Amino acid sequence: MHVSLAHAPRRLAEGWQCVSTPAGSCATPASLDAFTQWLDAPVPGTIASALRAHGVGDEALAQPFAHADHWYRVKLNGIDKRRLRFNGLATIAEVWLDDRKLLDSDSMFVAHDVDVDLHGEHTLHLCFRSIAPALAAKRGRARWRPKLAQPATLRNVRTTLLGHMSGWCPAIQPAGPWRAVELIGESRECIDEIDMRTRVDGRDGILDVTVRFFHAQESAPVEIECGETKGALQWQDAHTLTGQLRIADVRMWYPHTHGEPSRYAVKLGDITLGEIGFRTIEVDRGAENAGFQLVVNGVPVFARGACWTSADIVSLDAPREKLESLFALIRDAGFNIIRVSGITLYESDTFYELADRYGVLVWQDFAFANFDYPDDEAFRRSVQREAAQFLARTRRFASLAVLCGGSEVHQQAAMLGLPFDAYQQRLFTELFPGAIAAARPDVAYVVNSPSAAPGDTVSMPFGTQGGITHYYGVPAYQRSFDDVRRAQVRFASECLAFANVPDDVALRALPNARAHEPRWKAGVPRDPGSAWDFDDVREYYLQSLYRLDVPRLRYEDPERYLTLSRAVVADVIAAVFSEWRRAGSTCAGGIVWNLLDVRPGAGWGVIDVLGAPKSALHGLARVLQPVQALVLDEGLNGLDVHLVNESAREIRARVELTCLREGAVKVAGGASDVVLAPRSVQRVSSNALLGAFFDITYAYRFGPPAHDATHVVLRDADTGDVLSEAFHFPDPSIGERRDIGLSVAVEKQDDEWSLVIETQQLARWVHVVDPNYHARIDWFHLAPGSQRRIPLVARHANESSAPEGDVCAINALRSAPYRAS
Repeated sequence: MHVSLAHAPRRLAEGWQCVSTPAGSCATPASLDAFTQWLDAPVPGTIASALRAHGVGDEALAQPFAHADHWYRVKLNGIDKRRLRFNGLATIAEVWLDDRKLLDSDSMFVAHDVDVDLHGEHTLHLCFRSIAPALAAKRGRARWRPKLAQPATLRNVRTTLLGHMSGWCPAIQPAGPWRAVELIGESRECIDEIDMRTRVDGRDGILDVTVRFFHAQESAPVEIECGETKGALQWQDAHTLTGQLRIADVRMWYPHTHGEPSRYAVKLGDITLGEIGFRTIEVDRGAENAGFQLVVNGVPVFARGACWTSADIVSLDAPREKLESLFALIRDAGFNIIRVSGITLYESDTFYELADRYGVLVWQDFAFANFDYPDDEAFRRSVQREAAQFLARTRRFASLAVLCGGSEVHQQAAMLGLPFDAYQQRLFTELFPGAIAAARPDVAYVVNSPSAAPGDTVSMPFGTQGGITHYYGVPAYQRSFDDVRRAQVRFASECLAFANVPDDVALRALPNARAHEPRWKAGVPRDPGSAWDFDDVREYYLQSLYRLDVPRLRYEDPERYLTLSRAVVADVIAAVFSEWRRAGSTCAGGIVWNLLDVRPGAGWGVIDVLGAPKSALHGLARVLQPVQALVLDEGLNGLDVHLVNESAREIRARVELTCLREGAVKVAGGASDVVLAPRSVQRVSSNALLGAFFDITYAYRFGPPAHDATHVVLRDADTGDVLSEAFHFPDPSIGERRDIGLSVAVEKQDDEWSLVIETQQLARWVHVVDPNYHARIDWFHLAPGSQRRIPLVARHANESSAPEGDVCAINALRSAPYRAS
């Protein structure tokens, strides 16, 4: 709730202390006298974040905190009636005011309001009990036992699986007030609740508003304002204002790749209530009811992005500045969707506000994954409350586009051999659809991720030719690139998991770790019970694409091994998304696993633990822009150039194709003027551009290759500006490095540093190595004779050092050093 201080609840964020006690040792706050080692504690936060604030290192925080008791306390002053709001207590919790228990809670996903009478100074205690008794309690017999999280009885407890998944994330189990604690009613005008709902009626937007004050108010007329449109709200009772506003010719909210994420500020008199957007969401399942394409405001959207874990695995409550920097990276990479997986939790209001602002769709799983969940009345009642609260809290956010029952529940059961009927759960087939119909009918619903197409009771839920799939043919199952087309993916809500190597700055967070040794392997994710990890997956493509003796490279030239490990991931993901975005593709979206690393090392994330983008994110950015040229190898048919225009405007362009030998000598080429219709993808054949036969893919093999690279440029026909570039290498292996004439100059303008990079011969996967800065645009190919200006981003706030580092390319014999004067 973003209202002025006079009207907003007061966050109880200061003065908290915490202490850990053996499970069950203190029944009441009066029993705490024997414990004197109280620590100052951040709230919202967890026991782990309190210890971190006192200097405890990340490795020492990997503890089973959920199996001990933890107490928090804070002084509370006031007179008269107040309301305490607990937005999230992890997980088995008690609330005490002085020596009186006010509340018991058994779900970290449910918020609680408690009304109190204050008479001066009081002490508020929060107790977080061990979850061990809840894990031991009998709650029916599970039909299957997944290996993802242990113990299997976590199915009975409404807590996040973060911290309980060996091989996936650090064992930092959450315990504490992970969401804000608020005091409501200190001012006479304090607002208790705000509910804003939007919908579209023809060309108009409809805004329904309800505002509830804690104290009774004078029933004077109150003006509501949405953008330039004004109206009046009516008093339903002494506490509640309600009304509706129609905004004529409303500006629609779009994902940033397809338009402007337009929003309207809403004000109640002089009180700012927040911003809202208007949009429609539909799902196009195709003629056979097997597909899944999001349609926003009538516009089909190719959805691409990554799965979200947590921006702070320790506190579970990342600050706004960190979230905003991540959303800027998401937008710049061309992502337009983020999936919050069922293994995690429900994100903060700030997360959704930023998604609205940056034009990023959100796919939100309910917090369920893999298990066969209980079906008793008490469990269903708790989940019903959880769902209703989440839907009400996020009702005003336009970015929320897809709600999903959970992650890999159907897949887990099916892979263990259970038939379709055995893994249907009423939570997903009845409870969630009913809650969504009542609170967010404007959002699409998916029963599970993955899941077969609606009505398909025969196909496997993870099948690729219909419904929602988790596609890991490439890379995890080490399939060739041909499998990407053969799989006929309709929508991949998970895909492309790699052990993505971060840059050298992030690797220094691993003390003295060398690739493949035990400390390195601790940061490499693996599926529980598997004999391989995701280093093995990456190394398979290093061998098959670059034709390297990987073990020998790793121990003879570890720096080269790391550099090529970064490069090959960018190559693979670019190839997969180019296939999915081509004209004629069956695929309407792909969501990479994962956006963020949760610990140092080569994790799944495309952004490292320090917040810097990895080569994988830059590789994705090369193929995911709204106006994009893509190149696909069609073998004997040559190269196909696919031209994407997701914008609402027609683009007059020129496509140019050049074949290069030894990275600089033009041996063939051609060009054509094209008109890119709005919201279109069109194919142009290399044969049509060249106008004569040329073995551009080296498929016919009539003698030695005539060229080693093809460069495609899409230019604006009027200005000549480059709209997009694409490259193809008939032989993707690296070969011998040579002097390619790579050079760099440092420039500074308005306190912003940039590098100007040039090359005489084609430079493959150009990247910047600098201890104090990272490149905003990195891991790209640079055509011979061309120049690229690269803005630098300081790794730390208030960075005072001047840039100093190297510009490298994987085919260059030597790097180009730079040092700002």
